[in-house]
This record gives sequence, structure tokens and C-alpha cells, in this order.
Amino acid sequence: MAETITIGMARMHAEFGERRDFLPGFAARLIRRGAKVILEHGYGSGMGFTEEDYRTAAPDVQFAAHEEIYKQDYVLVLRCPTEQELKQLKPGATLMSMLHYPTRPQRVQLLRSLGVEGISLDSLKDDNGRRLVENLKSVAWNGLEVGFQVLRRTYPAPGMEGRDRDPIRATIMGVGAVGGHAVQAASRYGDLQLWQFLATHDVPGVQVTAIDYDVVRDEKTMREILSRTDILVDATQRPDPSKYVIPNDWLGWIPEHAVLVDLSVDPYNFDIDPPEVKGIEGIPQGNLDQYVFAPTDPAYERIPASVSTKNRRHVVSCYSWPGIHPKECMELYGNQLRPIMRMLIEKGGVKNIRPKGFYFERAIARAMLSNWAGSEKSEFVVTSEKRIEKRNEE
Repeated sequence: MAETITIGMARMHAEFGERRDFLPGFAARLIRRGAKVILEHGYGSGMGFTEEDYRTAAPDVQFAAHEEIYKQDYVLVLRCPTEQELKQLKPGATLMSMLHYPTRPQRVQLLRSLGVEGISLDSLKDDNGRRLVENLKSVAWNGLEVGFQVLRRTYPAPGMEGRDRDPIRATIMGVGAVGGHAVQAASRYGDLQLWQFLATHDVPGVQVTAIDYDVVRDEKTMREILSRTDILVDATQRPDPSKYVIPNDWLGWIPEHAVLVDLSVDPYNFDIDPPEVKGIEGIPQGNLDQYVFAPTDPAYERIPASVSTKNRRHVVSCYSWPGIHPKECMELYGNQLRPIMRMLIEKGGVKNIRPKGFYFERAIARAMLSNWAGSEKSEFVVTSEKRIEKRNEE
């Protein structure tokens, strides 16, 4: 019989607007599978749930203080904890969170120095390299929903709802997974009800242009595109985060009423060399407390001095776009994690996970910090990448 594992589920205190916790039904399923579950006091309260709601769904669930959660053998929390919280983890513990190994080398180094195992939720992938835990559709739809809400306020006469206006021109930078969702979301104003209302009143729709790096590099072409763009969406995944996609000078070509939608949400980070910068130079970094920024917002003054903010437009940016609608977000993440958690519980923890075992064992193994070597890839990672290359060739 597999060893019973204890899973502590911590709340996120990143900002007041961060309300996402796993739902009562998710905790109940973990317990039915054989795990011991301890929730932080107040878990789910940001979404209107009480401790009694969790006890009703899972009578054996326990509650403890924030510090006690980080003493458990397994800690599950959606966004990566702070450095102070990470240092509360005991050696040998396993942290399950969005850890982003490739872009957070300092985090990787800290976890290894603490003797902590990691299971990065963003690294849970199938045998073909597709993520198993993701909410990219909500990134696009939530971001565009807010973007068009702002555009309704800034759009010149006859207004965004005027029958005599031209089609809204949306430019999507990036044609990957998020960019694909963004194309569809932009064509529907990020809001199906608004789209249906405007369509039934014969209001012209949205003309969407999707572009990738081979276009963005051409200044002459971009000047023409940007000069007629009403809503500019950054959905890029840059190979080099130290370089801008759109320099601030180019923002001067965009109409004054235009709205910039930041879906890639890469931060400014000048603590490393070379520094990391946002895809669009000079825009603020938002979060769930504030994700709408007017050109005069004080947030512009907090951008590093070496970043040009001369040309400003209305910006919507959020570190966690899915968190705009927290219940829907956590229901999806809970459903995606169900088979992963079932396998982990049935195996009695990470020590029994086999890189060449069952389907979800392999997914867990790929996401484990001890199996992630950066440029020095382990054998099963190389094998997986060869499968991806073969699939792409076909």
C-alpha cells in the first residue's frame, strides 16, 4: 500500500485582488484518493467560500496557520511563493506551483539550495510537449475583455457603438497559443454578449491582423500597421527577453485613443545582466489589484529610469489574467490537475515517480526540479523533444 502523503494548500498573498484558491470539490477529491489535506485558515474566502463549505465537501479536511502549511511534506499553491515563504519549506519537501524554471534561474538555485523538490505546474506536459495545466484561453479573453472596455471609453466620435464608425482594427503580435486565442477574442470584443449586441445593431465589427517577428522587425511595415491600430495586443513569446518587440518611439505612431493589451506580461527585471524588459517599451506592469493604466497614471513614474516612457497610451496589463474570473479559473485548473494528483497520491509521492512509467508519471517526472537541468537535458527530456520535432515535421 502506498504511503499517505500530506498536502498543505496555501493561500496567495501576492496582492489583495489575488483571490484564487482551489475549490472545495478539489480538496474533497484529494482526500478520497487517500491524501491528508491541510488548508490555510481563510482558504477560499476571497471567492466567497467558508471553512464550513470545505468541511461539507470534505469532512476530514484540516485547517492551519499560514506558517504551518509550509511545514508540510507537499505544498500546493498556484503562484510561486515569495522568497521568505520558500525559506519556510523544510528540506525534502515538495513544492507544487507555477515555478517557470527556464525564466527563473535564481528561483531554481534557491530551491536547490534549500533541498526542496519542485513540481512546476507550467512544466507538466504530455509526451508531445503540450502543457497539461494551462489557461491560455482565459489569458486572451480576459485581457481583451478589459482592453475593449477601455476602448469603449477612449474611442472617438461616433463612439465604439456607432453604426457609422469604421471597423475596429486590432493588431495581434504573436501567433502562438495565446496569440491564436487572442485573434478569436479580439474578433468578438473579448465579450460574446457585447459582440452579439453590436452585431444585431449593425455596428461594424473588428478587423484583426496577426503578425509575428518577421513582420515586427520591419520598421516601415510596422509604422503603417500601427498608425491604423485601435487595439495593440502583445502575445509574443520572445526568444530574448532583453530586447523590446515595440520600442517606445514606435508608440508615437499609434492613434491617441488606442489601447495596448499586454498578454505576455513579462516583467522589468534590472537585477540581472542583461536586464529583462517588457515586450512593449515603457508600459507599466499590472496585477490583480490594478490592471488598467491611463497615460497619466503614477505607475509610469515607477518604471525604471532607463526605460523610455515618452510615448504613452492607455494600457491594460495583468500578471495573472485568468485571475480576473477566479472561480472559473480554479475550476479549470482543478480539473486539469485531477489525474496528476491522483497519480502522485497513488504512488505515495515523488520518490516513487518513474520517468518512464505511466503517462502521468512521465508528465510529473518532466516537471520535477531534480530532473530539470536547463541546457543539460536528461535523457527522457531529449526523447520528448525528438517526438515534438518529429510531430512538427509531419
